[in-house]
Amino acid sequence: MGKHTQTSVATSVSPHCDDYTRKLIGLLEDLDHAAIDEVVRVLLDARDRGSRIVFIGNGGSASTASHFAIDIGIGTKGGDKPFRATSLTDNNAILTGLANDFGYDQVFVRQLSVSMLPGDVLFAISASGNSRNILEAVTFANSRGNHTIGLSGFDGGKLREICGTSLHVPTEKGDYGLVEDMHLVINHIITSHLTKLIAGE
Repeated sequence: MGKHTQTSVATSVSPHCDDYTRKLIGLLEDLDHAAIDEVVRVLLDARDRGSRIVFIGNGGSASTASHFAIDIGIGTKGGDKPFRATSLTDNNAILTGLANDFGYDQVFVRQLSVSMLPGDVLFAISASGNSRNILEAVTFANSRGNHTIGLSGFDGGKLREICGTSLHVPTEKGDYGLVEDMHLVINHIITSHLTKLIAGE
């Protein structure tokens, strides 16, 4: 019994819980409200113009891209004037076909080259801010005069530098969990705020 108790104490998750939540609370307290305001303004402007908001990301950020698109496009209950949100991460046939034929760095920019219209907004999500396929897509959208939003973590990478609007969650490199947690919190802050705005129209 004593041996079992000793092992349980040694492997307790409690110290890690305390450390993780302390870091998360710090990030929440330091959230860049001005940058969130700017993102909201860009999204509302796209809605007013009837333009699309196109989300992209890899791995966990791909999931966040899909989550953000559904929350913006459907969760806000836009009624007669919806947010035209879509994610380029959701069609496996397209993603694998483009990756196979042209390379993974082309999976988003090739989609944008045939579907992006003037006025559309590209919303790029990346923890590192250095994923090549994300940077290729943002560079392409910028070259077409489309507005770009970057949601990043760590030191922001190149994404933070090249986007028209940057929302950065500063963390130590490799803290994917904290970055992805914060990106989802930002998603829910933005979408819940937009839902309230639309309900008041």
